[in-house]
Amino acid sequence: MKTIVHVVGTGTIGEPLIGLFTDFRDRMGIDEVTFHKRTALKSDFAKLEHLMARGAKLAADQSVRGDFEALGHTVSLETQEALERATVVIDCTPAGNANKAEIYSKLSGPRGFLAQGSEFGFGKPYARGVNDEVLVEGEDRFLQVVSCNTHNITTLVKTLCDDGDKGYCLDNAAFVCMRRANDITQEGGFIPAPQVGTHGDPEFGTHHARDAHSLFSTMDLDLDLFSSAVKLNTQYMHSIWFKFRLDRDTTLEEVIERLRDNHRVALTDKRQANLIFSFGRDHGYYGRILSQTVVVTPTLLVRRKREIVGFCFTPQDGNSLLSSVAAALWQIDPDPGSVQHRLDPIRRWLYREI
Repeated sequence: MKTIVHVVGTGTIGEPLIGLFTDFRDRMGIDEVTFHKRTALKSDFAKLEHLMARGAKLAADQSVRGDFEALGHTVSLETQEALERATVVIDCTPAGNANKAEIYSKLSGPRGFLAQGSEFGFGKPYARGVNDEVLVEGEDRFLQVVSCNTHNITTLVKTLCDDGDKGYCLDNAAFVCMRRANDITQEGGFIPAPQVGTHGDPEFGTHHARDAHSLFSTMDLDLDLFSSAVKLNTQYMHSIWFKFRLDRDTTLEEVIERLRDNHRVALTDKRQANLIFSFGRDHGYYGRILSQTVVVTPTLLVRRKREIVGFCFTPQDGNSLLSSVAAALWQIDPDPGSVQHRLDPIRRWLYREI
């Protein structure tokens, strides 16, 4: 049988995912890439044609097939057919949970399904390099790739606090997520001034800490995490202020060494988001670097021997792309060595220095 990756949605995560799988399908052991688009839009004509020219196949609902063909697109598959023949389905829409209840849970063909960060409860939360060891073959058919900021938070916590067999040396941690107003691809949602968020969760503050806690709970860890959020009038990228309180002494030298030892962490001396964003534009894939976090080295401080304070940038949704590819490859073949090997083509976008 063919190994087929089917992507639902062509937005800010869906489009680059389709591109990654089509560009590197031979080296990743994938025979075919298909994708679903709900609505035929003239404004998306060039995007869809480019994806199909690279080898991806368009699937559409029968009711709108004529709309796509009227624009000049070739529709290769009907929606249900594409889902049933897929090996892995990656839902990149804000309707992942609804689609799971209505469609995915009734399908027997695909080995696995992925949804993105907003779809809390879709399945076991996952971030590459944080909780890979908890994925269970034959059991974890549904996975939720956590949000880009949750990737950032969990990567920082694991990198700075994981003492191996001694457990995590974290007493508590707090984060202020300074979010971009909207993506550069989006026409709406921009704001004229900073907009502070509320603390809707009495335990975790915002969903960022809640989602991070949920991910660590898959590793039987109950970490004290809290987050706040503010939306800024920028389109560049998210940034995070963090403060860790450890249960043992540390030094700035140890902190930097730990960060350098994690190849999914990028370090930078640059303190403006536009400089990191432009680096991704010039040297990334679809403008994205795939590192989990970009830590601003000059902002790091060890206070009173046990507090770590600093700033970092969240590389758009590049970290979510990396985890989505890794999770899909795991569902195709769960052997860790195989996943590691098939990720080789995209490691060039995991930067250590920016």
